[in-house]
Amino acid sequence: MTIRSRRETVTFKHPLQIRGIDRLLPGGAYEVITDEEMVEGLSLASFRRVATMIVVPAAGLRSSAMEMISIGRSVGRAADRRKGAQ
Repeated sequence: MTIRSRRETVTFKHPLQIRGIDRLLPGGAYEVITDEEMVEGLSLASFRRVATMIVVPAAGLRSSAMEMISIGRSVGRAADRRKGAQ
């Protein structure tokens, strides 16, 4: 099974709340990482999304600490829409 990761920077102009994160995140640039696996048995290379994560400042730690949080597909699609609007 082949897995690939795609990294993109998404900028939010306003603070955002993401399900699964118990705090409000400030607006700004965030790295979004999407893992996709190859769909086997097709004549063309095709991939499906298996995970989407966002890198955010870690809560309660020094300002340079970051954490990667798994986010739902709807947040990933919202990020894709925002990116397309830039």
